[in-house]
Amino acid sequence: QVQLVESGGGLVQAGGSLRLSCAASASISSFNVMGWYRQAPGKQRELVAGISSDSSTNYADSVKGRFTISRDNAKNTVYLKMNSLKPEDTGAYYCNAKRYSVSYGYWGQGTQVTVSS
Repeated sequence: QVQLVESGGGLVQAGGSLRLSCAASASISSFNVMGWYRQAPGKQRELVAGISSDSSTNYADSVKGRFTISRDNAKNTVYLKMNSLKPEDTGAYYCNAKRYSVSYGYWGQGTQVTVSS
C-alpha cells in the first residue's frame, strides 16, 4: 500500500498563495496519474489538477491560470502551487495516486485550505 501525506495547507487571505505537497511512500512514477482533489463542506469532492505519467496536466476550469501542479519524481512528491487564492478555493485538499490497471486509487488524509476575505 502507498501512503500519501499532504502538507502545506493553512489560513490565507484572498489573493494569497500556498504550496501544497504530497509526499508518497513509493515511487510516484509507478502511477499513471497523480492528482489533487478538494472538497468544500457540503459539496462533492472535485478534481482540481492532475499530472499524468506522460507529463500532461489538466486543471479544473475554476483554477486554470492560478494553480500549477508539478512533481519531483526523485522526492516522490507532487506539488500544487496555488496563487491568487479566492474564498471559493476553501476546502480540504486531497492527494490521489491512480494506476489504470486497478479500480481504486490511494488517498492522503487531506490538508485544509481556508481563504478569508
